[in-house]
Amino acid sequence: MQIVESRRVRTADPYLDTDVVDERAPRTNQAAVALACWAALATGSWWVAGLMGLQLAVGLVFGRRYCLPCVFYFEVIQPIVGEGEVEDARAPRFANILGAVFLGAASVAHLTGVPSLGWGLIAMVAVLATVAVVTGFCLGCSAYRVIARLRGVRPGHHDHLDLVDFGLVRGSGAVIQFTHPLCSDCKELEARLRSEGRAPVLIDVSRQGDLARKYHVAVVPLALQVASDGRVLERLA
Repeated sequence: MQIVESRRVRTADPYLDTDVVDERAPRTNQAAVALACWAALATGSWWVAGLMGLQLAVGLVFGRRYCLPCVFYFEVIQPIVGEGEVEDARAPRFANILGAVFLGAASVAHLTGVPSLGWGLIAMVAVLATVAVVTGFCLGCSAYRVIARLRGVRPGHHDHLDLVDFGLVRGSGAVIQFTHPLCSDCKELEARLRSEGRAPVLIDVSRQGDLARKYHVAVVPLALQVASDGRVLERLA
């Protein structure tokens, strides 16, 4: 009997398509953070967590090729299990920034003679990273999305769109979806909207970054029901 492989073919290059990421990669990184922090707490070696914070910072500054847990996932795990769902990379990147800041602050606290603060910060990161690995809930990612949503509802952002920007004639409403060709959630949303008879006007943020910046689109997918005068009637995603 022939066994057919069901693993997904890689659709996003992990080192070139950095605006998106396989959702399993951040969880692998969070597992490494959790292990480092718990090891520091168990052995009393705060510098272990400090090195993890430094690794996060190096990966953020120089890219995924310098993020060791990321490279381990993309080069060892992903070829075995296949590519997972591809998502917007900005939320997990923000979570990494928070992790680097907290662990960096913990190191400073230990070096300046405030170990209780340092251990408290390390313990906080250990718990949050563990929760993210076990449950999939990433507090840093959620914080990013909340901040992005708050930014997006300010006047002049998502309450009114100039239809001419999207190649539409004033006087006819539309559904406008900001998307990315490698975003799995974007494709699912587009299919759902089409099945509902609301074929969206697609704006690829990787090619039309000017529109994404103009309307402060911080997370994809984003779909908006727009009236004939450009007023946003409803946020669909």
